[in-house]
Amino acid sequence: MTLPAWLAAIKFNADGLIPAIAQDHKSGRILMMAWMNAEALQLTAQIQTAVYFSRSRAKLWHKGESSGHTQTVHDIRLDCDADVIVLSVTQAGGIACHTGRESCFYRRLDLSGQTPEWQTVDKVLKDPSDIYHLNTSDGETVQNTNLSTHADTESNHTSVDERSILQQLDHVLAERKQADADSSYVASLYAKGLNKILEKVGEESVESIIAAKDFANCDKNRDKAQYDDARHELIYEVADVWFHTLVGLAWFDIESDAVLNELGRRFGLSGIDEKAAR
Repeated sequence: MTLPAWLAAIKFNADGLIPAIAQDHKSGRILMMAWMNAEALQLTAQIQTAVYFSRSRAKLWHKGESSGHTQTVHDIRLDCDADVIVLSVTQAGGIACHTGRESCFYRRLDLSGQTPEWQTVDKVLKDPSDIYHLNTSDGETVQNTNLSTHADTESNHTSVDERSILQQLDHVLAERKQADADSSYVASLYAKGLNKILEKVGEESVESIIAAKDFANCDKNRDKAQYDDARHELIYEVADVWFHTLVGLAWFDIESDAVLNELGRRFGLSGIDEKAAR
């Protein structure tokens, strides 16, 4: 396919992508960075709403498709080397980051001490569990619980490792302990007490067992679509278990690092040696 002259002038990388920086139209603040291919950029120019390319899913994603936080595009600029795009946008909801902050660039390097240290300098404007509807009622299961990656949602533009995902959840769960019960699902769990939290852990554990058994009965060669659906369902249910377990830990003011450290202690030990060391 022959590209229009304006697209042909762009130096896409070997994967056919170009980094795109979204900048607030009024304040000039950098909100986020994501990737675009030629199709995403062309569509963005046509509809004047930001469309990016998800590398993990290998498909286009419209900013705000999960959160509602769309970006209206006022201006598109290309740098001198023709390999970086800057979008001037109006950010719906004032939140660009999947952590519920205005900008994905919310950490600042503090150079005042002997050792440089990253500090979080922006507050969370909205609980991510409310943005992505992690749960809306006791009868509903958690959606998109893996805030990491916005697992197969719109946070694929981030490169957050698993450890920082847990730390972000620790922070959110701690904040919700002081929140009004009607303000979020997590706050409502805390208000109902430990027994309710443990009940949810048990409920989600049973659902993950059922999902695992269903997945075990699938034949990838016979019905790949059914196999893929069952695999996704298992991952989904296990994410629910993990999430509610973290809520339980937060009840006791125990952060996820304590569990990670315990796993690290066990790493490399045989089951027999590990048990003897307890």
